[in-house]
Formats: sequence, structure tokens, C-alpha cells
Amino acid sequence: MLKTEKGDITVELNAKAAPKAVNNFVFLALNHFYDGTRFHRVIDGFMAQGGDPLSADPAQKSSWGTGGPGYSFSAEPANGLKFDAAGVLGMARAASLDSQGSQFFITVAPADFLSGQYTVFGRVIAGQDVLDQLTRNDDGRGPVVGKAADELKSVEILVSGGS
Repeated sequence: MLKTEKGDITVELNAKAAPKAVNNFVFLALNHFYDGTRFHRVIDGFMAQGGDPLSADPAQKSSWGTGGPGYSFSAEPANGLKFDAAGVLGMARAASLDSQGSQFFITVAPADFLSGQYTVFGRVIAGQDVLDQLTRNDDGRGPVVGKAADELKSVEILVSGGS
């Protein structure tokens, strides 16, 4: 569960389809890595991106979007999951397929053009309305002046009894 300043977003992780991404996300969440970070890039009609540790520090705003956990791992883009709806959880990365780290994004609209290129590792099952309330602080060309980045207070890992 992503606890934001605007409410909670519950995501279901798909460990069978994306074991490396899910393991990484759970590991970082359990170690409070995401606490106090921000959704530094939220583009209307596209996605909300977070997970950059630099975004916890307003003094480093010019570097937001460049931080990570100090390691990287390979993408799992051919796992059969698609960015075909709002609420799809994916791993952000640089140009290299081997550059995933801590940053993630959640689609606010279908973005199927990303399918097969980025790792899908979960989906929103509650709180899409909260996701829709996040401040649109990027216009697709860069940050929008005067638009704040909403805080991700914490990530809580809930274990379900499902198979």
C-alpha cells in the first residue's frame, strides 16, 4: 500500500510475472527506502513516477529523477503483462534494459506503447481516485513551475492469502 499525502493507493504485485522487480520493490519498501520520497514526475493522461531517493530532499530538486538505490538490475518486459489500462505499475529505467533500480511509475491512462519495453509488475486494486488526485507537475517536456510534488509517506507491504 502506497501511503501518500492525498490518501492510500493499494497495488497488487505480480511476483510470478516479474519476480526481480517485485523482490526489489518489496525489499526497498521493507527497508523504508521510499519513505518521504515524492511523485517527482506526474504527467496528465500518462503516468505518475516516484521512487527516486533524491526527491526526499527539496534542495536536490534539480536532480530529481536521476537517483536510485546504488545498484541496477535487468528489465522483465516480455512477461505477458501490458500497460493497457490506468493503474498499471511499472519499473522506470534509463535507456538500457539493465538500468532498473528504485524508480517506478503508475499509469493514469492506458499506455500500451510501453508494453514489451518496460517491466509491468503490478496494478492498482484500490485508490485509483487518489492516483488521479496527484498534482500534475510535469507537462511531458519537463517540470511545471509552481506545481509541487506530492509526498509518498511510506510503502506498506501487505501479504494476502491468495495463491
